[in-house]
Amino acid sequence: MLETKLDLYLPSILTLNSTKTLTKDDLLTDKFLIAKEDQLSMYYSPHNEYINKSAKIVIVGITPGWVQMKEAYTQLIKSINHNHSIEQSLKAAKMAASFSGNMKKNLVDMLDQCSINEISQSYSTSSLFHEHRHLLHTTSIIKYPVFLKEKNYTGHKPSIISSPLLSSYAFHEFSKELEQIQSPALIIPLGKTVEHLIKQLLSRGKHLEHTYLYGFPHPSGANGHRKKQFEEQKQTLKNLVEDWLEKNKPCT
Repeated sequence: MLETKLDLYLPSILTLNSTKTLTKDDLLTDKFLIAKEDQLSMYYSPHNEYINKSAKIVIVGITPGWVQMKEAYTQLIKSINHNHSIEQSLKAAKMAASFSGNMKKNLVDMLDQCSINEISQSYSTSSLFHEHRHLLHTTSIIKYPVFLKEKNYTGHKPSIISSPLLSSYAFHEFSKELEQIQSPALIIPLGKTVEHLIKQLLSRGKHLEHTYLYGFPHPSGANGHRKKQFEEQKQTLKNLVEDWLEKNKPCT
């Protein structure tokens, strides 16, 4: 596991009231603040500390949002209260904070149509979030939650490249994380922003020997062009997955 920031924030985490639902007033506070830059604020969240180095599929978003942050803290506190190890607790926080609701449904539907389910030899890629979780790693270009005026940062204004804070995480921290994943993995960038940043990372000479599923739309319901984008790219995506499967037969 990569060196984490958990030790810095654990004393404050242990003071949180585990008997009530956590709110922004509990977590978006100075004691969990990592950095501020203009109107951007980055806060600590534990779920992206855990790295599944042996994953065969890596799904990459832009940055965690508020819901993921809340779920991660809630699960971490629960795990610690059950005397689980720190690594077990971080892993549980990661699983709790993964995709949920309509976004997960949209994601699984597109992954199935690309034949990703064949990697786990299962009926649906939903198994990657359950019994075949050992094959999956979920992460973000910016590993900690970022907010713009206390609203989820979407990756656009300001752009990641124009922000010294965000670009340092995208081009240094994320690169170090991806280097921990045993190649060759299948990397799935969610949306054009993530795809563009990964391409820039590779153009800077980072030798990350994986297969990249470029052209995969962001599964958010807010992405109104998602279905059209996917239909245009589906055959290309499916061909990439099938080529990867031919060369790599993961053990389930």
